[in-house]
Amino acid sequence: MRNSPVLNSIVEAHAQEKKMYWVLLDPDDFTIEEAKNVAVKSQECGVDGLLIGGSLLHSNHFDLFTSEVKKAASVPVLLFPGDSTQLCSSADALLYLSLVSGRNPVNLIGEHVKAAPKIRSIGIEPIATAYMLVESGSVSSVEFMSNTRPLPRNKPGIAAAHALAAQYMGMHLVYLEAGSGAKISVPPEFIKAVCSYIDIPVIVGGGIRDTETAAEKLSAGADIIVTGNMLSKENGISTMKEIASAVKSFS
Repeated sequence: MRNSPVLNSIVEAHAQEKKMYWVLLDPDDFTIEEAKNVAVKSQECGVDGLLIGGSLLHSNHFDLFTSEVKKAASVPVLLFPGDSTQLCSSADALLYLSLVSGRNPVNLIGEHVKAAPKIRSIGIEPIATAYMLVESGSVSSVEFMSNTRPLPRNKPGIAAAHALAAQYMGMHLVYLEAGSGAKISVPPEFIKAVCSYIDIPVIVGGGIRDTETAAEKLSAGADIIVTGNMLSKENGISTMKEIASAVKSFS
């Protein structure tokens, strides 16, 4: 059995009902120096982890970007890969994402087969994660690139069944995703339905830009919330600090 320190820490936090806050860094949105600065500021604000990745990368410095963020960070750095090319050994772990909300075999297993030998070679910790897209009021990058339809936001029962199937298949996490820059975030009814069906930790991202929205997701049962695009806003760092403080108040 592969050693899984990052997954173990997530599972332990879930068992203790301790909420967590992760920040997503897309290498196309930040220079390396900007990302290093965000990594330091994130830790000062109380963020629990950093994600690195994107649906479609135009930049060619993924390895260097990740290694430099890792050097600047004391919190876990996890890869959030859009495909099998977004892998490197300097991160602590990677979310081994299977897009279970869709029916495109490339995103269910195809990219995973391509990535598996490299994951084994570089020795990074893979965390099997059920990735579920939720309608968000606009077409997200991941929806377009994966050529899959998101789950209807007025059908929480469908989401719960998908999450339960993922748990039965042995996945360790469920990630409910509205998409980068989503107009509307994952509805609390969705989160409640999923959490009522499964025993594994639930991550929620997309459209979370303030403490009220973050608190709504946590109250509905989310174990981990993720923010990304708001960091490019003028008050991004201060908002991140406010959200981190709100997350701690739930623990």
